[in-house]
Amino acid sequence: MSENPKKLNLKQRYKLLTRGLDWETTYQPMDKVFPFDTFEGIKIHDWDGWEDPFRLTMDAYWKYQAEKERKLYAVIDSFAQNNGHMGITDARYVNAIKILLTGVTSLEYAAHRGFSHVGRHLRGVGPRVACQMQAIDELRHAQTQIHTLSHYNRYFDGFHDWRHMYDRVWYLSVPKSFFDDAMTAGPFEFVTAISFSFEYVLTNLLFVPFMSGAAYNGDMATVTFGFSAQSDEARHMTLGLEVIKFMLEQDEANVPIVQRWIDKWFWRGYRLLSLVAMMMDYMLPKRVMSWAEAWEMYYEDAGAALFEDLERYGLRPPKYADIATKEKNRLSHEVWSIFYNYTHAAAFHTWSPEDNELDWLSEKYPDTFDKMYRPRFDYWREQAAAGNRFYNQALPQLCTTCQIPMGFTEPDDPTKICFRESVFKHERYHFCSDGCKDIFDWEPEKYVQSWLPVHEIFKGNCGGTDLKDVLKWYHLNDGVDNMDYEGSPDQRLWAEWTANRSKAAE
Repeated sequence: MSENPKKLNLKQRYKLLTRGLDWETTYQPMDKVFPFDTFEGIKIHDWDGWEDPFRLTMDAYWKYQAEKERKLYAVIDSFAQNNGHMGITDARYVNAIKILLTGVTSLEYAAHRGFSHVGRHLRGVGPRVACQMQAIDELRHAQTQIHTLSHYNRYFDGFHDWRHMYDRVWYLSVPKSFFDDAMTAGPFEFVTAISFSFEYVLTNLLFVPFMSGAAYNGDMATVTFGFSAQSDEARHMTLGLEVIKFMLEQDEANVPIVQRWIDKWFWRGYRLLSLVAMMMDYMLPKRVMSWAEAWEMYYEDAGAALFEDLERYGLRPPKYADIATKEKNRLSHEVWSIFYNYTHAAAFHTWSPEDNELDWLSEKYPDTFDKMYRPRFDYWREQAAAGNRFYNQALPQLCTTCQIPMGFTEPDDPTKICFRESVFKHERYHFCSDGCKDIFDWEPEKYVQSWLPVHEIFKGNCGGTDLKDVLKWYHLNDGVDNMDYEGSPDQRLWAEWTANRSKAAE
């Protein structure tokens, strides 16, 4: 009688389920079948050198995700049945998750598309399986975010046509251009951009503020989505670190290429996160921490340790990381000021901070807020009280690279707008920072094609040249989805609910 075969350990089982699935092509050369993984200059000598630390196989993946789905949808159903939207701190909070739905959910779907594409074009079966797993994760995240946030669409404005808005609304061109840039790069640059620079280096600055902010403000449906996604994010971060180390260990010629990508995508990701900085400091009725505190915790401390570890591969910290650190005490104030100016063309509301909120900002930003920003907010509040709520009727100049209005200041002079320019083929292009200018100057042929909303409005390509025509083209309900929170339908509805609850409690 033959002996029973020895039970395979996890590593052996994972290898059988993710290796040996590929073959050397015969009637077509491999370089024709996989044309994209060589043109960037990355040299890979041993594709089997790829290791996935989680070793998650497809059968385990479905079981694991199904259990998370069961728990998530139970909470979503309970939230809806118990009118969970009435348990949030204040209806102003809802504007934060309007940004989450319109600005982040579409990025999850773009990530799904991007990783599906990359999974097809990396000839090594190990990274290909890892990318295809992440593609499924990203699709699930998009779906669960939509389902989680759809409850709010029943009661609050601005959620109704988020997918249409993603392709058209001016401030949504910021996240859209970020992912369009990544998806039109080569496969190794894409995974460096998304898996490492964003998922590993910066993702805690996106997900932790949104989910902890949701918890502090009574939004348990969004919190539960965050918990459901966070275990996936842990795998994504590991993929990001693994792909960087894999490239660096394969050939030393890969080091300068990877370094250039890290410099670029750190800065692009950081500029994208300026929306999160604004949300943390201004849009949460109950605040968790300031943007400056989050930056210190999740980048200055964690990032410093990461790049110390990667130093042995020849990598240094991202270029201009020191500039981002200099900006931590003013970033959120500058971005909130931009949106306060232009909220009449946005699908969410802004407002004048209340006294206790101004005091909180003074406490968190003792060196900058009272001196440079509080007087501005005091003046705007006085004007609003007098019936002169300020809306900027001029269209702003945009940065060609990040597509954010030119509202950021010089690194060493927060009283002066930062302005850079480059000339390419006799055309002049404008930038909000040295980081964005550097990105353009490295590959200008790509960024001269930027779809800049203000330019397109002036060309008449956005429904017309009148604001009402543009808002109609956006599918934005003028006077409902936009303008100041005070006096909005959302504010009036919340006031009515609050009054009814007070009467019921008497």
